[in-house]
Amino acid sequence: MSQQPDQQPGWRARLRHWLMQRARNDRANLRLFVTGAALFFGGLGILLYAEQRLLASLTQELIAAAGLLFAACGAVLATLGYLALSLLRILRFISDDD
Repeated sequence: MSQQPDQQPGWRARLRHWLMQRARNDRANLRLFVTGAALFFGGLGILLYAEQRLLASLTQELIAAAGLLFAACGAVLATLGYLALSLLRILRFISDDD
């Protein structure tokens, strides 16, 4: 299947190009991982603080929910950063383009 010169590349080619660009930026990937880990542990600290230091109330539940939200967002960011540091580096090494 031949592609016309005036057509845009397919989504697979765009995804591969984006992943290869992301794989070349180790500093940003490490920053993403560290930021995600800090956000995760900060959210975990807020969650533990609400559980152990506050009396049972709506305020405690709202603070615990905020801590859980921070921890979940941090876990997602740290996971993405870690995968970018490890798997995308492997993808970069086995790529035929370079």
